[in-house]
Amino acid sequence: MSRTRSRLLLGALVLAAVIGTATSAVALSRTLSPPDRAARAGWVPSGVADPVGSPTGTPAGPSSRPGQTGTPTPDGSGGTGPGPSRAVAPGPTGTSAPGPGVPGATRAGTRPPVVDHGPRTGNRVALTFDADMTDSMLYNLRTGRVKSYANLRILDLLEREELPATFFLTGKWVERYPDLTRRLAENPRFELANHTYGHLAFTGNCYDLPRVATTGMTEDVAKTFRLIEPYGGRQTRYFRFPGLCHDGAALAALAPLGLTVVDGDVVSGDPFATSWQPIVRAVLDQVHPGSVVIMHVTEANAEMTDEALPHILAGLRQRGLVPAPLSEVLAAA
Repeated sequence: MSRTRSRLLLGALVLAAVIGTATSAVALSRTLSPPDRAARAGWVPSGVADPVGSPTGTPAGPSSRPGQTGTPTPDGSGGTGPGPSRAVAPGPTGTSAPGPGVPGATRAGTRPPVVDHGPRTGNRVALTFDADMTDSMLYNLRTGRVKSYANLRILDLLEREELPATFFLTGKWVERYPDLTRRLAENPRFELANHTYGHLAFTGNCYDLPRVATTGMTEDVAKTFRLIEPYGGRQTRYFRFPGLCHDGAALAALAPLGLTVVDGDVVSGDPFATSWQPIVRAVLDQVHPGSVVIMHVTEANAEMTDEALPHILAGLRQRGLVPAPLSEVLAAA
């Protein structure tokens, strides 16, 4: 699969989130990833409510996918937020300065490096999951058009199998799902990374995403680091642009933050896939030692990821490849 087509597959999620309609999402999925109708026929959509969708802050009731609780606020956030915050040193533009030894930390003021994968030696690969959240997605949750953008089955599987993973979190996803963010932070095998505050584009012509102003780019990413930091756990200074769209101006804007940009070399194509087989094929056809696999934990926009993941893990085992934290995969890069 060409890198151009891989980025188009990733863009399906981005574009459909902007459009905000199920009809457009289905159309995109049929264009970029033809459905396997036989496999889809046996799949039963989840009837679970959004993990923080209970307006009273009480559990939503019995469900096959247990969720978290919390009270949505007018801006789409929910729950009680992180636990006690830890002190952080003020850094450029009001962000916290990365501590010594934080994975992905670079010297503030220098153009951040951009990496696709780690060394092509050994047998380790990184499983990464983007947690997107846009204003359109928040609107879908508030109006009941969408039940959840948090795929708990993915977390359950990773925890049950004791597998490491790295989660690229948008600030608005963290605000919407504070209990789930805490769950990620409390797992010593999970790393937390930055995916902007509201999934806005940092370049023009990025899958029709609304664009953040150049003057606001630094603070957008800094704000997200500040939101993630109080949760503790395995913090990183890794960052991923929405749609993998970036240019020299975007990289220059992030120079004060001392971070590493992580694109990835294996795009799963999970956004709006209607069967799990194409996702599995996309990953296993591209994966190599040192690969960084891009998937999504945003359930309504990537419903089949949890179906594909067990097959992806089995395929990795057959190839002698072992999931590892992103920081370990990139350590020798």
